[in-house]
Amino acid sequence: MASLKTSLLTPDGSVFEGEIISITIPGSKGDFQVLQNHAALMSTIDVGIAKIKMLDNKIQEYSLSGGFAEVKDNSIIVLAESAERSDNIDVERAQASKKRAEERLSEANIDRVRAEASLKRAINRLKLAGAYR
Repeated sequence: MASLKTSLLTPDGSVFEGEIISITIPGSKGDFQVLQNHAALMSTIDVGIAKIKMLDNKIQEYSLSGGFAEVKDNSIIVLAESAERSDNIDVERAQASKKRAEERLSEANIDRVRAEASLKRAINRLKLAGAYR
């Protein structure tokens, strides 16, 4: 079976290592999919959901918070600021983070870019967990 060697890494360590069929990544210019024999590339990634199609055709999804991806010789390395598998997301923690970011955005003297980024990450995690309202 055609496969792609994949590593999903964060500053805290390896989140996923293995052979897969494909991966869809939230690139900074839009989502892109990598299959076997993909052209070499490097790309920045944005906050979003990565979808990994396993060799058994099951899908694993991860919430990513930006980073970089490199594709070369049927291998992909994703270096993410953070990555959480869908079944590992703490919904209460994500909801609290969303609420804090929304409260900060209502204040006058705050780092708006940082608060908006925090809100975007929290919403992404909640969407993946199926708890976004």
